[in-house]
Amino acid sequence: MKVVGIAALGTEAPAGLADKARRLVGLLAERCGTSLVVAVGGYWGLMRVVVDEALGRGLGVLIFPPLEREDESFPEGAIVVRTGMGFRGRSVVLVRTADVLVAVGGEAGTIMEIVTAYLEGKPVFVLGGTGLSSDKMRVYEPYVDSRRLAELRFYESVEELADKVCSLVSLKHKGSF
Repeated sequence: MKVVGIAALGTEAPAGLADKARRLVGLLAERCGTSLVVAVGGYWGLMRVVVDEALGRGLGVLIFPPLEREDESFPEGAIVVRTGMGFRGRSVVLVRTADVLVAVGGEAGTIMEIVTAYLEGKPVFVLGGTGLSSDKMRVYEPYVDSRRLAELRFYESVEELADKVCSLVSLKHKGSF
């Protein structure tokens, strides 16, 4: 099983970004295979778009909602992991569960997940050009600091991002990552 954590905006996405997120998930399903599991931090905003597309494509879905929103409705077929943690704590669990993190655009929560992934040594792939605050993380490419714990890569193309993610998770899955 390969787990791709997806950091995404928790509110309504700007025009066109939801379409890019759908396209990305579709490409991940096609290019990585249906043994892929997508992990997200909730079921609202852009995360809902990702979850709905992943389930529609036959991918496994893990949802790590924060304590404050654990009692909301979640879609049939998704595995909901109620950690009992707030927004920030559940983000750490999400990132640690993932083999890689893909940020498709977001604000402070997405930025925190990017930095957490870096600190945990998880490769980070960021969709650039979203117009959201996560675009500003480009100044840290390819490493957030001198420790070089994990690479941070930006892609403007959803297709190229999907190719790079699938290439990496395929290597990791074979034990050579």
